[in-house]
Amino acid sequence: MIKNLTFILILCFLFSCKTEPSKAPLDKNEIIDSTITAFQKTLLEQQIDSVFKKYRFNGSIAVFKDSLQLYGKENGYSDFKKKTKIDSNTIFAIGSVSKQFTAVLVLLQMEQGKLNVTDKASQYLKEFKNKDYENITIHQLLNHTSGLNLLGGKLMFKSGSDFFYSNDGFNALGKIVETVTGKSYDENVRELFKKAGMAHSSTGDIFKGNHFASAYLGNAGIQQEVPNMPKRLGGKEIGTPAGGILSTIQDLHHWNNALYSGKILKPETLTLFMAKSAERHHAVFGKMGYAYGIMLNIGNPAAYFHSGYVKGSPSLNIYYPETKTSVIILSNIADEEKGKGMIFKPHIEVKKITDNLESTLIQLKEKK
Repeated sequence: MIKNLTFILILCFLFSCKTEPSKAPLDKNEIIDSTITAFQKTLLEQQIDSVFKKYRFNGSIAVFKDSLQLYGKENGYSDFKKKTKIDSNTIFAIGSVSKQFTAVLVLLQMEQGKLNVTDKASQYLKEFKNKDYENITIHQLLNHTSGLNLLGGKLMFKSGSDFFYSNDGFNALGKIVETVTGKSYDENVRELFKKAGMAHSSTGDIFKGNHFASAYLGNAGIQQEVPNMPKRLGGKEIGTPAGGILSTIQDLHHWNNALYSGKILKPETLTLFMAKSAERHHAVFGKMGYAYGIMLNIGNPAAYFHSGYVKGSPSLNIYYPETKTSVIILSNIADEEKGKGMIFKPHIEVKKITDNLESTLIQLKEKK
């Protein structure tokens, strides 16, 4: 808190100063912007470095403002047995961060007139052609209000009346994409990666490259490797459309920039993707809004984000639209005995740091 206040006071002083007359007039805004950036870098380095140290964080964290990297650090091992260190090329399983890719694939098909989010899923999938499921819409699958938990089981509530997070719902969306395109999910998502400039992303089903971070349960001292990674991500327990994508820090940065700048979806479709249409009470991150495969801060600062977890691989991807800032946290080890709250403690602390910084920057921008 003291660091934050110091940061605010110094910046406020800078804003109040008048540029002295000189032979070559200086661009005051340029000076202010460069000073703000310098303080952002210093603040992020101090506070996020302390998170690495406090939790002995094994993974990678980066903060980008548009194309400029404000912070980046890797620590620990992608392979504990071989002592292979994590670096900027390391590829991680991103868990449910994958859901936004599936949501965008659905919306791209809508733009081509192949479906509509108001359509019933039963129009495309035989599994939904029964009395309980026949009225579930694509919209309800996208924002987890369908009432579906496990495909084939009873609905948790009347479709559209509440929120219940369902991996099977997003795997059904992946099947709908396959049905209307006549191509596999993997083919569709690879085309999307190419469009977004994500040269090092894949799915667990088709991954054949190097630099993959094996997943572990335990801690830096004692750990056990999760078997059959990353192939297991495509199995029934998880499912590729719900949580089977592999990516890197840089690729997710490219994704955020391409998506939220309008390079992937048309403006009206992007607005639909981001629009809050449900509320979620997350066990770790608390109350939030939910759109299409993406979560939203309730209140300020505005942020679109999603956490991800498959065994041993906790992740978080955040985008702040006001400042075009991405915060990406990827890891490949989790001590499940301590519970999800502890597993995501570093992610929560980093989000608090960047939320506070974002709020401060917006306030200063308004005074500028």
